Amino acid sequence: MAQGARRTYGQVAGVLVLAVAVAAFLSVAAMRHGFFDLKVYYGALTFWVHDGGEIYDFLKAGTQYGFTYPPFAALVMLPMAYLPWPAAITVSVAASVLTSAVLIWWLVDPIARRAGWTRWFALAVALCLAAAFEPMRETVNFGQVNTLLLFLVAVDLLRLLPAGNRWAGVGIGLATAIKLTPGVVIVYLLVTRRWRAAFTAMAAAAGASLLAAALFPDASREFWTEALWNTGRVGELAFVSNQSLRGVVARLDPEHPSTLAWLALVLATLAVWAWRARAAVAVGDEATGLALTGAMMCLVSPVTWVHHLVWLIPGLILLVDNAMAVPARGRRRRVLLAAAIIGYGFLISRIVWAWEKDFSGVDGFLGSNTYVWISLALLLGLPIRRWTTPTHGGPGREPGPAGSLAEPGGIPQLDKTDGVTSAGERHRVGGFQPVG
Repeated sequence: MAQGARRTYGQVAGVLVLAVAVAAFLSVAAMRHGFFDLKVYYGALTFWVHDGGEIYDFLKAGTQYGFTYPPFAALVMLPMAYLPWPAAITVSVAASVLTSAVLIWWLVDPIARRAGWTRWFALAVALCLAAAFEPMRETVNFGQVNTLLLFLVAVDLLRLLPAGNRWAGVGIGLATAIKLTPGVVIVYLLVTRRWRAAFTAMAAAAGASLLAAALFPDASREFWTEALWNTGRVGELAFVSNQSLRGVVARLDPEHPSTLAWLALVLATLAVWAWRARAAVAVGDEATGLALTGAMMCLVSPVTWVHHLVWLIPGLILLVDNAMAVPARGRRRRVLLAAAIIGYGFLISRIVWAWEKDFSGVDGFLGSNTYVWISLALLLGLPIRRWTTPTHGGPGREPGPAGSLAEPGGIPQLDKTDGVTSAGERHRVGGFQPVG
């Protein structure tokens, strides 16, 4: 009892120290954006609801920024127009924190159980580290919707789809109707031959969009015929915050970025992603499928602002998961943990902003695209895990493996000892065998 109490006190003290350190780091390193994007949404909705204007005609004073999301997003955000500004901030921050906490719990809890860590302690440490993560803090400080979209996709891919739930795909469809970029996850479902979930997602996206069109016909007409194609509303492609392949190409020649070069890179990226995603799903590794798709989305999207890189969170956590599933003294664990630490370290550092005004030269090419290189490294190098409990079918079947993230509490066994000699140690180490 005394030893357990000492452990608990030590963990509480450790979390408090980490929280203070993160708070001190944020006080120095975090930028204060004053909920800029949320002000755009709030202003556009107010202009639309209270001033009688069209939502896509609104531009924030002194900027070229306006409401760029589909009409269904306006429907979802509509209650904001009836809230005072402080309440809108509170709702935005609370939604980001809550969805992030649930997602991180889903990803971290299997690590804690496998490694024998206290589960609340593992979650508290992960949330502190997430608070320092630049894409996460930018999402909160801009008032963005990134964590909500990631959460909706993760509900389908980590919980409903592996369990064969007939509603799998609805979250992906709603995320696509709110913002078009999660639509690539529907492509993921098609590539991995989950036809029912793919068609459910398409039906959900279409249904949500049609509902918005029925309620707001003028706004829907303007979005699909004009606002969607007005790329000037989203900012400059060469701006260092654009950490996509399109941003890389644009920074090479800001005046005349090569569309052909960008398309070639996108096609190559999609080919690698499709190959690896199918391999992950074939062995029941839905979490890695989500992580690979998130990295691909960041790479191929024409505009990937730094706050969009919350889609890399699953990949970084899975690096740790993979590390903890192999022998403690093995080289593989050291490599995977080093990769996770280095990737995380760069993604809290704001390093790309050192080249904000001048990204010329070799150092500019390498440094200003640091986060792109991390996305590429995750796409190419994130291990794929083979679950040892038999699946209920390959890529063409919905149900997933027992003991995966789809089944809380299940920790399957390694099908090879990989240097671990005892059955008890095999149980502690984990439930999968890295295959790639």
